[in-house]
Amino acid sequence: QVQLVESGGGLVQPGGSLRLSCAASGSTFSPYYMGWYRQAPGKQREYVASITRGGSTNYADSVKGRFTISRDNAKNTMYLQMNSLKPEDTAVYFCKANQLGRAYWGQGTQITVSS
Repeated sequence: QVQLVESGGGLVQPGGSLRLSCAASGSTFSPYYMGWYRQAPGKQREYVASITRGGSTNYADSVKGRFTISRDNAKNTMYLQMNSLKPEDTAVYFCKANQLGRAYWGQGTQITVSS
């Protein structure tokens, strides 16, 4: 059983930056796959970025060049550095981890981009 806890959300002005963290616990080793997803009001949850244990990354087109995903396997923690934030980035951001064929989700953290 993997528990995920996100932190770092909040209110930021357009063009600003935030860094999200996702701490994983309950597993003897770092999850192979970890990713960030987001859900805006009235919309379906969508993929943002992901990273494997080995460090391979992927990004949604909407965040390429602005967001950077990383992880510290020793700390079982994943990060999302978000720069040049736009109002359309406003959403609840969720952390996801895949481990031994199961998917685990965090509780989510709100990001609001507004002036």
